[in-house]
Amino acid sequence: MQGADTELTEAVRAAQGGDETAFHAVFHAVHPRLLGYVRTIVAEPDAEDVTAEAWLHISRDLGRFVGDADRFRGWAARIARNRALDHLRARGRRPKECGTDETVLADLPSSADTAEEAIAALGTSRTMELVAELPHEQAGAVMLRTLFGLDAKRAALLLGSRPGAVRTANHRGLRRLAELVEEPTTSGV
Repeated sequence: MQGADTELTEAVRAAQGGDETAFHAVFHAVHPRLLGYVRTIVAEPDAEDVTAEAWLHISRDLGRFVGDADRFRGWAARIARNRALDHLRARGRRPKECGTDETVLADLPSSADTAEEAIAALGTSRTMELVAELPHEQAGAVMLRTLFGLDAKRAALLLGSRPGAVRTANHRGLRRLAELVEEPTTSGV
């Protein structure tokens, strides 16, 4: 992931200097996961519009951004979350936030093995479909921690929760994803 982070950091800096090709590279590197994250907050018909609006804000404010690839992903996720929450407020609905109750799992790191096994077994679109089946707090944690690569502190800031609650939701969501991957499909394939 280090090489990809270096490339993304360089692309962000070049895009800040007006390099359109670099901006396209940033977009292609971040957009699928950003859209997936927005889908955990906003219903499917509106998720693409909300994500597009987020990209408008990202492109408008890119010149003021300071940081590396990790900070960029967090910054972009915060913008997308704010756009999604604005969208929900305009519709008169509020999403459920991650709970703040700590459990025994709160101090444990996320289970990279479970994440790798579950996600490696799926294509991107299938992964997003399964993540969408998770409870809201688990879906948000899995998207931000595992798929988007944010640490527990940054994910907690975005979700309005505590890092331990995010780690717990991520762990439970990954366990459930692993179960969903193992479930036989009902299609006649």
